[in-house]
Amino acid sequence: MGEIPHGRSLYPPLDILKPVGEGVWIVDSGPHRALGLPVPVRMTVVRLQSGEVWLHSPTRYVKEVHAAIDGIGRIGHLVAPSIAHWSFLKAWQEHCPQAITWGAPNLEQRPKVKKSGILINATLGDQAPPDWAGDLDQLVIRGGFGAGELAFFHKQSRILILTDLVENFEPEKLSPSMRLLMRLAGALAPNGQAPLHYRFVLNRNRDEVARAARTLVAWAPERVIFAHGRWFERDGTARLRHSLRWLLD
Repeated sequence: MGEIPHGRSLYPPLDILKPVGEGVWIVDSGPHRALGLPVPVRMTVVRLQSGEVWLHSPTRYVKEVHAAIDGIGRIGHLVAPSIAHWSFLKAWQEHCPQAITWGAPNLEQRPKVKKSGILINATLGDQAPPDWAGDLDQLVIRGGFGAGELAFFHKQSRILILTDLVENFEPEKLSPSMRLLMRLAGALAPNGQAPLHYRFVLNRNRDEVARAARTLVAWAPERVIFAHGRWFERDGTARLRHSLRWLLD
């Protein structure tokens, strides 16, 4: 997969706070290895009405990013939205000892998480905690084998925040072999969706996941942010519906 440098697949500038909506920012980072493959990763940052800042799927700790976030508010919440998105939590916990760490269901029990020394303060469910209920709706997408993720809808900006339920890798950013692999996985832009292995896991609980997908579309997001690939900066509801066609059709 060496025909195109790994950095080509990323979304520079990296490790920079980028505004994307009222009270919402993203931080593009990477590459991070997922299933042995180098992939771009993305953190979403929300400033809550309380003035605290909420970090979704924190990317690698960079002091300049921390300083930029401190400029918009005090970091109060670190969110690990799935059993796969927690790798950088420990460094953020060390530098933000006041923050509460929230984990997806089943995350705290995973051996690698226990071994890492990460402390999960609370497990997330379908109801948003009082800390951000006025800002964000949320929903657990429960797959099989303890997998799945949390979806969040920022009400003010109408931005939907996902993790892996949509992946959308742009072919021009990939080597020919990576491009073929992502095409086979079903995660190639502009028709990106959950990759094949993740759909297999979610299909173990298909009826409930399909109900969750209908809820996400009913939220009518204007934009959709996710962890890997080109996020949906416009036409969010239509593009989300297209990405979830494997559940909705």
